[in-house]
Amino acid sequence: MRGFHSIVDEIRQDVFKEVAKLAYEGGDLKRVDLIPYEMVRRDALQERSDVFLQRAIITERVRLALGMPFESAANQVPISATIEKADVNQKFFDEPLVNIIPFACNACPPKQIRITDNCQGCTSHPCQNVCPKGAIYTDKYNHCHIDQEKCIKCGKCFNQCPYHAISKIDRPCAAACGMDAIESDELGRAKINYDKCVSCGMCIVNCPFSAIADKSQIFQIINAIRRGEKVIACVAPAFVGQFKGATPGKILAAMKKLGFSEVVEVAIGADVCTAQEARDFLEEVPAKIPFMGTSCCPAWSVMAKKTFPEMKENISMAFTPMVITARMVKKEYPDARIVFIGPCAAKKLEANRKAVRSYVDFVLTFEELRGMFDAKDVDFATIEEDPNLDDYKHGTGMARGFAVSGGVAAAVVEYVKHIDPSIEVKTDFATGLKDCKKMLMMAKAGKRNGYLLEGMACPGGCVAGAGTIRPVKDAALAVEKFKNDAEELSCANSPYLDQLPDVEEFERIDAERRAKEEA
Repeated sequence: MRGFHSIVDEIRQDVFKEVAKLAYEGGDLKRVDLIPYEMVRRDALQERSDVFLQRAIITERVRLALGMPFESAANQVPISATIEKADVNQKFFDEPLVNIIPFACNACPPKQIRITDNCQGCTSHPCQNVCPKGAIYTDKYNHCHIDQEKCIKCGKCFNQCPYHAISKIDRPCAAACGMDAIESDELGRAKINYDKCVSCGMCIVNCPFSAIADKSQIFQIINAIRRGEKVIACVAPAFVGQFKGATPGKILAAMKKLGFSEVVEVAIGADVCTAQEARDFLEEVPAKIPFMGTSCCPAWSVMAKKTFPEMKENISMAFTPMVITARMVKKEYPDARIVFIGPCAAKKLEANRKAVRSYVDFVLTFEELRGMFDAKDVDFATIEEDPNLDDYKHGTGMARGFAVSGGVAAAVVEYVKHIDPSIEVKTDFATGLKDCKKMLMMAKAGKRNGYLLEGMACPGGCVAGAGTIRPVKDAALAVEKFKNDAEELSCANSPYLDQLPDVEEFERIDAERRAKEEA
């Protein structure tokens, strides 16, 4: 669903743009109620037969984009009635982060195997012969059918039909969920089991009905900028290739047009993270733990701890690049507001943790950032490159490679070679939570002892995150070029390795900041 233009993509983008415009313009916020009417002007829509339903769905998407919870169909109130909950100095995400709007859901059928009209009524009936539950029967024309109550969805018939007359169908959201967290409510509509959900956001980008959305902080970030606060953007390396025609220099110029006072590359934190994980691996594997998993992807980390709690000590305790970068920036600018901008929905919940809130004030996805660009009429075809590009903080090439599957493991291995060239580090990596689970099953069985395991929740790595815009292949190629263009390749040669403040120092800085706010 990602990387090509669709009506669903247009709806998401227009909502982010309109919420950003509302914040930038300020004034009477009651006009927020007009957004659904401005977006849906026609009496009839191609994507929805009911213009009123479409406006109701847009209303709830606007509410979520403001960081507020959605309202049920039975409790509809104007957005303006509660917008004061969004118009605050600081708003952390109220869980759940990812939400299914019930009346937008198509109630797609859950996983089924069906026999289509392509069935030729053949004599051998191989589908019938391999069915372990006797769920396949024939009609008077000798055509086969499946009794859905008996079918266990094993797929044996699907693999045997010589005419390919059998199809597998599943809800797109459920098929994309690596945690099997998509269930059904009493009306057959999709609902999320939040005990299983890790907020990876794959259901968001795979729903073809625009029924799933996560909450945003666009409104609060722009308000902080308008108040004159120093707001610093920490940008993940996956940004390259996300915005057509946008070079790093043009991105920097565009960010300043939005009102950000400075821009920092999160790859500088990835350099430090690489060093920490390399040292931890050498110290702990196999002396203390049989293998070590990387820490960078929060959805992978939470999945591992939820699904394999007995192995939670095997997941690295190193801070993620987002947190490390924010800590470094806060040391230099204690009163600044830090915005992490990246491809990931799960980073929003990582920033919501009490241990992280003091470092990261806000999180934006690239898709939400595009909404801000649209609101300020940023045109990358005409905007001039910022002449001060060389002055902002850069990471190394290996750190920039974190954005692509296998990049974290490659950086750690390369760093280990600088410590001791004689050491061989065995690695394995997986993308998509289903494959990550399989990798951990191998580790649980003792088949990954001595390994460094890299897990990424999104298929392809960060370049495939729920908040990305461009096709994964194009984004990966852009990151590879960005990596190769770095002035320094190795994380071991990063100038930032000694700049991370210790915990005690940061707690002192944070206490001073909080005291000023309370005063």
